[in-house]
Amino acid sequence: MLKFRIIRGGLRLLGIRRASTVPAASPHARRLEYKPIKKVMVANRGEIAIRVFRACTELGIRTVAIYSEQDTGQMHRQKADEAYLIGRGLAPVQAYLHIPDIIKVAKENNVDAVHPGYGFLSERADFAQACQDAGVRFIGPSPEVVRKMGDKELEENYNRAYSEALAAFGNGALFVEKFIEKPRHIEVQILGDQYGNILHLYERDCSIQRRHQKVVEIAPAAHLDPQLRARLTSDSVKLAKQVGYENAGTVEFLVDKHGKHYFIEVNSRLQVEHTVTEEITDVDLVHAQIHVAEGRSLPDLGLRQENIRINGCAIQCRVTTEDPARSFQPDTGRIEVFRSGEGMGIRLDNASAFQGAVISPHYDSLLVKVIAHGKDHPTAATKMSRALAEFRVRGVKTNIPFLQNVLNNQQFLAGTVDTQFIDENPELFQLRPAQNRAQKLLHYLGHVMVNGPTTPIPVKASPSPTDPIVPAVPIGPPPAGFRDILLREGPEGFARAVRNHQGLLLMDTTFRDAHQSLLATRVRTHDLKKIAPYVAHNFSKLFSIENWGGATFDVAMRFLYECPWRRLQELRELIPNIPFQMLLRGANAVGYTNYPDNVVFKFCEVAKENGMDVFRVFDSLNYMPNLLLGMEAAGNAGGVVEAAISYTGDVADPSRTKYSLQYYMGLAEELVRAGTHILCIKDMAGLLKPTACTMLVRSLRDRFPDLPLHIHTHDTSGAGVAAMLACAQAGADVVDVAADSMSGMTSQPSMGALVACTRGTPMDTGVLLESVFDYSEYWEGARGLYAAFDCTATMKSGNSDVYENEIPGGQYTNLHFQAHSMGLGSKFKEVKKAYVEANQMLGDLIKVTPSSKIVGDLAQFMVQNGLSRAEAEAQAEELSFPRSVVEFLQGYIGIPHGGFPEPLRSKVLKDLPRVEGRPGASLPPLDLQLLEKELIERHGEEVTPEDVLSAAIYPDVFAHFKDFTATFGPLDSLNTRLFLQGPKIAEEFEVELERGKTLHIKALAISDLNRAGQRQVFFELNGQLRSILVKDTQAMKEMHFHPKALKDVKGQIGAPMPGKVIDIKVAAGAKVAKGQPLCVLSAMKMETVVTSPMEGTVRKVHVTTDMTLEGDDLILEIE
Repeated sequence: MLKFRIIRGGLRLLGIRRASTVPAASPHARRLEYKPIKKVMVANRGEIAIRVFRACTELGIRTVAIYSEQDTGQMHRQKADEAYLIGRGLAPVQAYLHIPDIIKVAKENNVDAVHPGYGFLSERADFAQACQDAGVRFIGPSPEVVRKMGDKELEENYNRAYSEALAAFGNGALFVEKFIEKPRHIEVQILGDQYGNILHLYERDCSIQRRHQKVVEIAPAAHLDPQLRARLTSDSVKLAKQVGYENAGTVEFLVDKHGKHYFIEVNSRLQVEHTVTEEITDVDLVHAQIHVAEGRSLPDLGLRQENIRINGCAIQCRVTTEDPARSFQPDTGRIEVFRSGEGMGIRLDNASAFQGAVISPHYDSLLVKVIAHGKDHPTAATKMSRALAEFRVRGVKTNIPFLQNVLNNQQFLAGTVDTQFIDENPELFQLRPAQNRAQKLLHYLGHVMVNGPTTPIPVKASPSPTDPIVPAVPIGPPPAGFRDILLREGPEGFARAVRNHQGLLLMDTTFRDAHQSLLATRVRTHDLKKIAPYVAHNFSKLFSIENWGGATFDVAMRFLYECPWRRLQELRELIPNIPFQMLLRGANAVGYTNYPDNVVFKFCEVAKENGMDVFRVFDSLNYMPNLLLGMEAAGNAGGVVEAAISYTGDVADPSRTKYSLQYYMGLAEELVRAGTHILCIKDMAGLLKPTACTMLVRSLRDRFPDLPLHIHTHDTSGAGVAAMLACAQAGADVVDVAADSMSGMTSQPSMGALVACTRGTPMDTGVLLESVFDYSEYWEGARGLYAAFDCTATMKSGNSDVYENEIPGGQYTNLHFQAHSMGLGSKFKEVKKAYVEANQMLGDLIKVTPSSKIVGDLAQFMVQNGLSRAEAEAQAEELSFPRSVVEFLQGYIGIPHGGFPEPLRSKVLKDLPRVEGRPGASLPPLDLQLLEKELIERHGEEVTPEDVLSAAIYPDVFAHFKDFTATFGPLDSLNTRLFLQGPKIAEEFEVELERGKTLHIKALAISDLNRAGQRQVFFELNGQLRSILVKDTQAMKEMHFHPKALKDVKGQIGAPMPGKVIDIKVAAGAKVAKGQPLCVLSAMKMETVVTSPMEGTVRKVHVTTDMTLEGDDLILEIE
């Protein structure tokens, strides 16, 4: 069949010649009588069906709907007086094309007339004929006219050209085209009756098209020459009269830049965009269609050409469930929220646009037609833009952001568009994503109500029902602090000011290390921001606030679903006067592994730009190459470099020779030569006793009289205050403390105790005790919100046995939680004993993240498998040690003081590669620009430099964080109790999204489980009912009994610990060697590589990725 198509304005020219051969109809050719219509059936669906039903209701005509099996829930079925199923068993579209069914419904239900709508059967002459044969009026042109106007081919010319082409080229395919550069697509609305009367209702501009599909329609066409308008309308009327046209139709033209017009085709039906014509002419086209079908003439209806006038301008936008960011890919799903734009000058024609509607993939994606009417084109555009901005559609994607860009485009506003408008304006696709904040919050709250907390909860304890008391803050800016000196004099001047300061300076760790030690790093930015203004006004004499780095970076994204960079930015804004301090893990930045050098340097640069001031740089092994890299990165960024020596052992004990006073003095010499501004002693486990403090600090003060000394400790043993007083008396400039209610145990010493003990002495801190009391009261209340993470749930006091096991403060808490989560709570004493043995096995390490984690992983591994140090060393060649232990022995975190333990290292590593020198030195630079591009492609939004660094350091965590917050944000606006456990049924609460925008929410009910494994959660949001569907993850789990590995069967490999399978290295049938990795398990951030204890062939793999295993669950079998 010959196909005619438009290519860049190419023209289908046919039909006009064919039509010209038809004799004109005579007004007196037939005598008709008026036959009123009493019942109309619409052979269509959706908004056009409802449009016709409304017109019929206004005329007092009964209505009949038809619907497919897939449309049982559609609104058009409910809007009609009667509705009948058609096309049972047929495909969705075929149901509406099944003429026998439609005619059968019409005849069985005494239908007088059928309105075809548009699409489907509307231009099928055989359908019009079938209606006529059944004695049912067809509201449209006669079958003959439909046939004439629908036939856009010239059969005789086609056959001749086809024969010639086939003979000449062996291919008879033909294309009839006329190239027209950047034309306008103008169509004229015509209306005829059965008496030969034809009139036009002026034109519409349909030039804004995408792939020849109209997107926006305008009536009348802007800046159209009156003479051209006259020619277009005159030609349209002539053509209609030539074929004896009756009822509504559209004559379509292309207009070139010279004002010449070219006929395309006639659409012998009502058009989607008929609405704009109705708005500017005040003629109801559907009313007119029905009356014409009844036998009434246009003059009878008061429709005469001289009375048709243009009144203002109308614009129609087709709001569809299509995603313009994905090439207008149709979206499907359930509409969770629908709020339309309304008001003066706005008309809405819709069918499926309501809350709860299900958008299926079976039919057209049109959601609602929005029509704006104003006195002129700019006015109508303004009304349309305002209306679209009022729309809220949630649950499915729409093209509204694209339409808004069209309406704001200057070319559109000037009325100079053509068919190339969309192609030539790529900025139309620079879409502003919808915030969708309220619905995302409801999704999160519903998810928590159904499935429980989204962050792992170590113990079953509910958050405190009361909010912490925020002390009063005076109006106005806070007083000047040490940061003002830093900004004015730079790092060197800042260091001099610290050294010259009279009295003891304090660093407050409450914002980071304190809650890392006591509350598993779970304190949210929400609660930090509340107290931040008070800190700025009342603690301006602090040396610094430690609020970033270390584990907070990871935990913020992984468990709190917060951006750590945003935390830094917001706190900086609230506390402009006190220096911020972070913990930088040397070459590891804020991660647990080595990164390319350019990542570490860029990280420090961006951290400084976001408000970080003091970089405490340490290395878990005191490995100088790693330390120097971190110092250089922090210094190049313009930060204050505080090089930290990680402390272990006891310099006051002559028998502890590995980490002697001379060892620490030697490290200090190297760090001072490297240019550190401040020297820190980082006592992670609280091992510094007062005597050792005096020896070490006094030696450092004597050797470096001009260098500020900063001491960090933990109060696990209970001697922290005494130790810090001893340091101050020996010459320390700064010591670390925490708010009283967040101090002690594995945290830092009490701020109030240090302030009180030095008050009135040369070491006076200058901090008011009354301010400390109010500060502590806030944190006492805030701490209650985190009861599920509080170390006191499993640990009631500190313990002086830390002098023996040397477990760092934060790790002491984590090991407690890990032991309980792995069923080893009653064996914590054994865990601590094993920690000592593991430390000795590894050569007596400096223990701070990540080296402390390595020792802890090995200790838990030994307890879980019932191994003593001697047994673990003896079986080292066969055991599947934790991955962290293996990588440490390979040299992935550096070289420990005194070297690696032998023969353990050789037994464990066998032929595995070893890293020589600084691990990161061999890593190639990371292409950050490429990473940014990949992130943009994945997440489809603007990516910041901060995001790029988060992804560089924690790629999987960042990806999960972005995916999670795309579904559930913005969680920072929820209070902590709601964040952790969600609301109770009937609870009412407010959520402030931003200043001046507050949501009023009430949790109403949770439904029973549906067949899809979902529960419907009902809320009241700002007085309106909202509901969301939430998958019940627990209910959807199938009963599963995993086989256990039999210890007496050599080839059965069991899980050495409970955990999740994150990687499977082999498949059934694979040949494996002894020691070859088989799979990787993960639990509580500890990864273990399970290796083969024997050589053989994998007979069967019993696990899959992401499967959760218990201890001894069968992983695979080897034979």
